[in-house]
Amino acid sequence: MASKVAAVLSCALLVVAAAGYYTPPSPAATCGLKVGYYHDRCPEAEAIVKRAVGDAVRQNPGVGAGLIRMLFHDCFVEGCDASVLLDPTPANPQPEKLGPPNNPSLRGFEVIDAAKAALERACPGVVSCADIVAFAARDASSFLRRGVDFDMPAGRLDGRVSIASRTLDFLPAPTFNLSLLVGSFAAKGLGVEDMVVLAGAHTVGRSHCSSFVPDRLAAPSDISPSLAASLRGRCPASPSPSDDPTVVQDAVTPDTLDNQYYKNVLAHRVLFTSDAALLASPATARMVADNANIPGWWEDRFKKAMVRMASVEVKTGNQGEVRRNCRAVNYR
Repeated sequence: MASKVAAVLSCALLVVAAAGYYTPPSPAATCGLKVGYYHDRCPEAEAIVKRAVGDAVRQNPGVGAGLIRMLFHDCFVEGCDASVLLDPTPANPQPEKLGPPNNPSLRGFEVIDAAKAALERACPGVVSCADIVAFAARDASSFLRRGVDFDMPAGRLDGRVSIASRTLDFLPAPTFNLSLLVGSFAAKGLGVEDMVVLAGAHTVGRSHCSSFVPDRLAAPSDISPSLAASLRGRCPASPSPSDDPTVVQDAVTPDTLDNQYYKNVLAHRVLFTSDAALLASPATARMVADNANIPGWWEDRFKKAMVRMASVEVKTGNQGEVRRNCRAVNYR
């Protein structure tokens, strides 16, 4: 995976050095995405999505974490095309949402449904589900941390392909080492700093024990002994589908999108092998330290990295459609 050198970024081909510390340019303009895309045809589009997200996050901040994760899991598989939203059908009984990285942990689908229903009432057939997912992740970030506000370019179309097995091909696993992480992000045209910065979203949300047990709790491990002891008290030694509790990813500020994650990485108080891997090279360890110690440093980079990620392999022209129902492709 780390040996891949060619990647497709947005609508354009971009050659990247998978092992290098590459920082890509903002891809939105090259992909036909633009800020204010719905200004004329559906001027309230972004406000409608924001209301739906706000209603959900105020009731349960964990849904906000789910919406940020949903964008990541959507974009890394078939591109940012809302393929993760498609329900199983007789013709396609195993879509992405049933892939192991998504089922049963991915959440927030009902928020997308609520936003889409409101948008269809306001301006039928105009706003794509892919853009709703991108707006929702942006808005969730804002509700989870005041000041994390940014423009999200739009103009994505919805895809028609969704295959569960492809989630395992493209989504980085929590057991990945640094080399595998770098290769996974490079394959999507994203750089090492993007990878380190986007990992900061692990400061919110919860994880099933099976994502880090037994790997992180088995000797040898660099995990903090006190954290390990706490996790052993909460997680079964061998998690199963019927016995797989969840724990917060950041015990210090579990409902706030902040830079605490990086302080946890430095203190060896993180859940995943992929989290701990950020200290495996001097360059990424320096990024972790800067994100932990310089006020505003991570937040500024997170906003830019989210826009870059939300522009990966988007569908335009005859590559996609605007679904009437986010859970099903349009039938002609």
